[in-house]
Formats: sequence, structure tokens, C-alpha cells
Amino acid sequence: MLLFRTKLGVFLSFMVVLGFMTNGLAQKKSLPFDVKNLRINWGLKENKFQNKRQYLSSFTFTNQGKTVFPSKGWAIYFNYIRDIEPASVSGGVKIEPVNGDIFRIVPTADFRELKQNQSVSIDFVSSELFVNVSDAPFGFYIVWDNAPESGYSITNYLSEAPKEDKIGYLSAADIFKKNSKITDIPQKKLTKVFPTPEFYQEGEGELTLDESTRIVADGFFQKEASYLADELGVILGKKPSVVNTGTDGKSIIFRKNESAPEAYQLSIRPSGIEISASTPSGAFYAIQSLKSLIPSNAWAGIQQNIKVPVAEVKDAPRFGFRSIMLDVGRNFQKPAEIKKVLDLMALYKLNVLHFHFIEDEGWRLEIPSLPELTEIGSQRGHTLDSKKFLPASFGAGPVPGATSASGYYTRAEFIDLLKYANDRHIQIIPEVESPGHARASIKAMDVRYERFMAQGNKEEAEKYLLRDINDKSEYRTAQLWTDNIICVGLPSTYRFAEKVVDEIVDMYKEAKAPLTTIHFGGDEVPAGVWEKSPVCQDLIKNTPSLKNTDDLWYYYFGKINDILKKKGLFLSGWEEIAMRKTSINGNKTLIPNPVLANENFQVNVWNNMIGWGAEDLPYRLANAGYKVVLSCVSNMYFDLAYQRTYEEPGYYWGGFVDIDKPFYFIPYDYFKNSKEDRRGNPIEQSYFIGKDRLTDYGKSNIVGVQGLLWSESVKTPERLEYMLLPKMFGLAERAWAKDPAWAIEKDEAKSAELYTQAWSEFVNVVGKRELPRLDNYGGGFQYRIPTPGVILENGKAIANIQLPGLTIRYTTDGSEPGLQSKVYTEPVADKGKLKFKVFNTKGRASRTVEVMN
Repeated sequence: MLLFRTKLGVFLSFMVVLGFMTNGLAQKKSLPFDVKNLRINWGLKENKFQNKRQYLSSFTFTNQGKTVFPSKGWAIYFNYIRDIEPASVSGGVKIEPVNGDIFRIVPTADFRELKQNQSVSIDFVSSELFVNVSDAPFGFYIVWDNAPESGYSITNYLSEAPKEDKIGYLSAADIFKKNSKITDIPQKKLTKVFPTPEFYQEGEGELTLDESTRIVADGFFQKEASYLADELGVILGKKPSVVNTGTDGKSIIFRKNESAPEAYQLSIRPSGIEISASTPSGAFYAIQSLKSLIPSNAWAGIQQNIKVPVAEVKDAPRFGFRSIMLDVGRNFQKPAEIKKVLDLMALYKLNVLHFHFIEDEGWRLEIPSLPELTEIGSQRGHTLDSKKFLPASFGAGPVPGATSASGYYTRAEFIDLLKYANDRHIQIIPEVESPGHARASIKAMDVRYERFMAQGNKEEAEKYLLRDINDKSEYRTAQLWTDNIICVGLPSTYRFAEKVVDEIVDMYKEAKAPLTTIHFGGDEVPAGVWEKSPVCQDLIKNTPSLKNTDDLWYYYFGKINDILKKKGLFLSGWEEIAMRKTSINGNKTLIPNPVLANENFQVNVWNNMIGWGAEDLPYRLANAGYKVVLSCVSNMYFDLAYQRTYEEPGYYWGGFVDIDKPFYFIPYDYFKNSKEDRRGNPIEQSYFIGKDRLTDYGKSNIVGVQGLLWSESVKTPERLEYMLLPKMFGLAERAWAKDPAWAIEKDEAKSAELYTQAWSEFVNVVGKRELPRLDNYGGGFQYRIPTPGVILENGKAIANIQLPGLTIRYTTDGSEPGLQSKVYTEPVADKGKLKFKVFNTKGRASRTVEVMN
């Protein structure tokens, strides 16, 4: 039956796409204009326009065809992350917000048709400042009035770099200054196990592994032994044999001991290897350390043998919760890429994948009893009513199925992912985002409601309805949605939640994978919600414990908590589920909710934004008794741009996050190494006077650390890997290794000296050992290669690099550097236009840095 449903779903999806294609062909004969001949340019005209936090920019429409572009009968849709001032729009058009990040340009009576080679400029003012490519409009398509159901992509579009810098972009000289503190350390002096182990000692000699090596393990470690055989088989071309007993010959022997749950001991001698652990997970991490000792280039092709140094490693993790949060709701990633990420996490001893697969813009998990969730919620394209699919957010384009905006995991695929993760000792925590960020859920259940109402089955129609159809509440979220909050007063909301929980629990049972918690979101519910909902207001009147609309928040999560407790699960959520509104001296504020502090809630606390007033929120919640996963935007939001440059992709509302920020994050005292606010301005330690510090009790409630990768601008596997790496190395180090000396040193000058030394060691390990490994490991990863730093001094160009081990190449004739270009080894005295690039072992390169000497 499941196979039939899956095949039927594929068939129906094919028919939908075919229908759009057929519709497009039928309409094309009567279209007023061939859209490929419409060119749209966008450019910044003035940043800090009128000396305010706003910018003036302009569209230029150019008719490159021979027929006239009409003066009316069309609307052009696009995506944009900024508000537009309606009164500022010129050019005979108006620009209207549709919903979320979707806008449309509509001609007014003043718009004039465009003949061949004619252009029109459309100026408008946008909120905030323009910083990088993520601020530019994108996702253009046109809809003709005589074919309102169909959209046609406009691919002839160019956004132009700003001509002036009013925000202080990071220059090549700035990068050089930061890199100048890094010392190049010979590889033989580097610790060869990463993340840094508790104890590592290298001895004399080495051990040679080949296909004759035997792996000896009893049933307790059988799965880990088989995994090791598979991993060595990738390199050797043939898997070593796995046996239950015997120590003769060259062997890798697994032994059970009485150590801590994830601890291990790895002993490598010229005669063989011994792995000791009390649990399979401890043995698994010993295997990862063994892989870390294998030369980085071993994965480049089949090797006759593998040489590893004689060494002794004793190790255990600092935190039991070492996590990546991956958002596939905004943009979808296929199962193969998720498995690749799981392999990467396993290599660096991360053990939790927080799977954010439900959002306003997408529902990515098949729930067979509620097929509308993926029929409607997993697809995006041109629509104004969301009755067939969701609208074209984040550049989805007009046709569903054509981009990463569309897609979902079938039940079978998700179970397979659970098994794959479980084999790597990674727990997947599913997130059912609610009551906010729930537009996909709401619209899917609206379609279900209408289907059953059309059949005259009112009871079934209302069974899982998620909105009060008479609600007149007005609100607008941070992402500009006006209809994405679930009605918490409807009994059907809780039937829906329990149905989804039941089906998820069944998937985990079938996969034989651990499930201890389900994350129910809880973030970014705006003011105005539920205030004009008859259902919610009636609930308040008839429930003595509810005094006002704000109390509905605690009502909702109390009931969700009850649902999970019945299943033997605890509730996880974003920090907001642990907060309560109150008044202090007449001013509304949020405090840790004392009522729920003993309910075993686990909260991902993201908001420690410097300058917003909640810099100490993670510590306040831990001190109040909540289990806290440090998910701090200041250091751990991997979707944020690496640096303040126009070309660098990613949002920056929470600041800029390069590899150094996760590395210098001190879990129990992140104030100590907070160096800048979200706009890059330096801050002094005096800023944190009066902020709550972590108590000893609070420390016991810090369960772990998480890096987060939101996907608004992450549309491909390549971009995912670019944003994840090399930032993830800093997360792995902080989550696994104990506090380094610089983190606990009280003398500020001594701490800075120790940090500089540790930073050099870290980037040398990353550049010389780990990135070369990832050039081939698991098929290779498309990590970000940093641009070189360059200064001009005494008539010469001097270059340096953030990650020693990568190669700088340059040209002196103005051409682009390539693999045949000169390797930079000393200052360059040539005059004229010099170009520098950084290359990895596979020939991939950074962006170009250009200087005039």
C-alpha cells in the first residue's frame, strides 16, 4: 500500500508539472510579449539615503525584442527581504507586498509601452542599509492578466555591485591584518586527532594497515567493527575481515572497559591497534580518531596500505549534546546530501541532527494519513490562494517542482535516514514548527477542510483544521507573513499535533532509532495574534486559568507537553517556550517562566544578540532550571555571511560569522570573548556589567552546543557545504574539547597571548589536515576557501592566508590566476594590476583579490 501511495504521488506530481508545461505551451501563442526579451537590471543608487537607515535603488526594464512590451495587462513578481516605501516608487508603476518576501510590480495609467531598445527606470526606497548580494531582489517572473494562473520566469536579470562603499566593507588589507597574527606551524608539530582529545601522545614508529589486517570484535562491538571495515575498505579497495576472536597477526581489537559512556582509549602500536570503550558510541568515536590519524590524502584514491603513527589517545566529550540544526523547510536538500552531512558530523563526533523540516514555506515529511501536508506543503510556485501549492518564496519561481523550493522525504526515505544516522550514533530530533512559522501546515489543512466540506462531511473537515475561519486578527511576522500562526484555541489543533506525533513515533519505531524528544518550535509569534479570534476569546472567557490573550501561549505548550509526556517524550523548543510576559514598573518584559521550569523542557536559546538587551538570556534560562542548548546567534548561526563584503552570500542581521567565532565561543562565559556587536563595531567588557552570569547550578543545565544553518539563501548542496564549512570545525572543537587555557586564564594579556597561539594551531590543523581530507572524503565537500589578505608596502604586494596549507597563486598581467599561475612565496614587486587567489588540493579557488601596485 505504501509503495502504491509513493508511486501515485510521483505520478500526480508528474501530471502537475506536465499540466503546467502544457498550459505554458498553449498560452505561449497568445502571450503579448516574449519574456526572454525583457531585460531587468537592478542597482543601488544611494546607501544611507537621506542620511537614514534606508537605501535608494532602481530597476531598469529594457525591451530587447522587436515587439512592443505593453503598457498594461501584466504583473511582475519578485522576492525581496526588505520593506519598500510605496510613496517612493517612480516609473509609472506601483510595487505591492503580496505576502512573506513576495512583491509584485504593477503598471499604473502612467506607464508607457516600451518599444525595441527602449528602457524605463523605476526608483524606490527600501528599509535598512544595503550590504551584500543577499539584499538584492531576485526570483523574477511575469504573470499576464489574460493567463493569471501561469507565471513565466524572467532569467534576463542582473544585479549590480554598489559603486560606493558607505558601510565599511572588509578590505584585503583588513584581512591581511587579521591573518598576520597566525603563525605557520609545521605539520609534524600538530596534534593529529581532531577535535582536540583530552590526552594525545605520539610515539616512535608507525603501523601499516592493509587488506590483510583483521578486525577483532565480539557481538557488543560488531556493528562498529563492520563500520570500520567499510571505512578502511573505501581506502584499500577491499574490506578487512571481521572476526570474533583471535589476536595473531596484525589486528585491530575492540575491548569493553568501564569508562564513561562516550569515552574511549585508542592505542596504536607497530603490531596492532586496541580500541577500548564501555559503549558502542565510545568505540565509534575511537574509530573517528583513528581515521583522523590516517594521512589526509588517503581518500584521493585506492591505497596499497595505510600508515598511521604509533600513538596513545584517551578521550571523552565535554558535552553530551553536540548538534547541527539543518533547515530544509525553506529550501529542500535531497536524502543523499543529508547522508553526506551525517557522515561529516560523524567524522567530527557531532551526535545530534536537529531536523527543521517544517516552515512557513515548506512541509518536508510525508505523513500518510494527512497527505495534503506534502501534496500542498512541499511544493512552491505561482499562486495567490495556496490551494494547489505554496507561493514562490525565496526565488522558487512560478512552476512547482522546478527548484529546491519543492520536495519532501517519503516515509520510507525518512526511516532510511533515521537508520543511517543511528548507525553513526547520531540522534535526529524532528521539529514540528508551531504555533508560528506554520503557514505550510495551515494551508495544507485548509485544503483538507475544503475537500471534506465539498463532500458534505463537516465533522471530518474540521477534524484537523488549524485556523479559526472567523479570526480577524492582524499581525505581521519578522518574515512579513500575515497568515502563518496556528489557532491554539481549536481542539482540532491538538488532534493534528497528536496525529503528527503518533506517525513520527511510528517511523522511529520502525527504524529502531532513539526518540527522546520532539521539538515544537515556538519562536517569532508576533503581537496581534489571536486577539480577534472568536474561538480564542471564548476559550479565555470559559477557562479560569486564562486571564488574557498572552496566557494562550502557556495553554498551548502545556497541552503539547501533555501530548508528548503520554508518549514518554519531553518537549524541546526555541527559547520562547520558556519565557513569560510580565510587567516591571509598568513596562512589559519577558522573564523565564517559573511555572514551567520544572517540566524538563529543553530549549535552544538563540537570542544573545549584543545590543538587543538579552545578551545573557541563555544563562538566565539555565539558572532558572531549563535545560539549555547554546544556539547563540552571535557565534553559531552558520547561515550568516562570513564577512562584510558585497560578494559574500548570506544574511547578516545577527552579525558576520567566520570560522573564528565558533572557535572563540566559550560555552560557560561567552561574554569573555565577545569582540564585536552585530554590525562589527568593537565592544568593551564593561558592556556586560550587570548581565547575569552562569551559576554552578546553571552550568549543570547547559546540555550542549549547536550550530545552526537556516536555508533562506541556501538552495544547493554546494551552498550548504560552503556555509557549513569551515565554520563547523569551531563548533566541533567547542562541543567536544574541554575549555582551552585561554578561556580560563584570568589575566587578560596572558589570555590573549594563549588565544593567539591556540588560534594558530587550530587554523593550521584545519588548513593542513582537515580540509585536504574533505577534498576527497565522502565524495568531497565544497567548503569555502577564504580570500587572501594583501597589502602594499615599500612598493611590493605582500599576501597572507587564514588557513595555512592552502596555496596562494597570483598573476601580474591582469589575468585571472589559475593552476598554472605562480605560487606566492615572497612579496611581489611587479607593477600594474596584480591578482591573487587561494587554491585547495583539487584546484578550487577563492574569489579574486585585485590590487594596483
